[in-house]
Amino acid sequence: MDRFQEMQVFATVAQEQGFSAAARRLGMSAASVTRAVAALEKRIGTQLLTRTTRSVHLSEAGQRYLEDCRRILTEVQEAEDSAAGSHAQPRGQLTITAPVLFGDLFVTPVMVGYLSQFPEVSINALLVDRVVSMVEEGIDVAVRIGELPDSNQHAIRVGEVRRVICASPGFLTDHGRPRHPADLSTAPIIATSSIGQHRSWPFIDAGEPISIRLEPRLVVTANQAAITAAAMGLGLTRVLSYQVASKVAAGELEIVLADFELPPLPIHVVYQGGRKAPVRVRSFVDFAVNVLREHPALLG
Repeated sequence: MDRFQEMQVFATVAQEQGFSAAARRLGMSAASVTRAVAALEKRIGTQLLTRTTRSVHLSEAGQRYLEDCRRILTEVQEAEDSAAGSHAQPRGQLTITAPVLFGDLFVTPVMVGYLSQFPEVSINALLVDRVVSMVEEGIDVAVRIGELPDSNQHAIRVGEVRRVICASPGFLTDHGRPRHPADLSTAPIIATSSIGQHRSWPFIDAGEPISIRLEPRLVVTANQAAITAAAMGLGLTRVLSYQVASKVAAGELEIVLADFELPPLPIHVVYQGGRKAPVRVRSFVDFAVNVLREHPALLG
């Protein structure tokens, strides 16, 4: 039995959590499956499976090896499909990252639509408000907001978002509408500490950068909390335009000081490998780009 067959047997035993069940699925005898796994463990020099009288579980080394097996077997299948001239069907696991709120509002619907279309793919989504190292954390596809550093990664621009100042209509009626960023220095402010700008906000005035010192009444760590407080009439806040698009459309928030906004931030879908990327990566990128480029909230 060659190495690829041993990997397939091992992966099936791990999935079925038993030698007999794996043998039935593979159309082999239980003894042949047991010998294949034993030969694999002997060659590697470590125990991959912990056996009891009732069940089989992965060891720590087995868990790591299983992840590599699944990746290698998927790539082998894709290579064979490509060599045969067929249209390779996406399969295997994708790991994706995006900012938390953007991931919730935009990436999650993309993932659901993609998984509905490609049943042999599974996705592990890392939604965090930090820049994740794609290489170190094994990320296949990332959605980035902001300018990208030079790298070997491939990026496709799908839209842009503005950094907007907003408040509820009731607040603007009671406190007046700011006409210049300087008006914010004495206004009730809701700031977020997550972006590191809760003490001053930058703007562009007549083509020149300016910075307005703030004295926030409320500082929160999450943009969604700031948006909720603003919609309740507490004060003005600064967030990204996509985060408040639905509330602006519903009349719950209004954008002010648009003439002083900083340049929009680009949104990119970033991936590794280019044309050599696995078909599951290429197909997800294509799917995501097509959906996100059509979304009105991402047109700036």
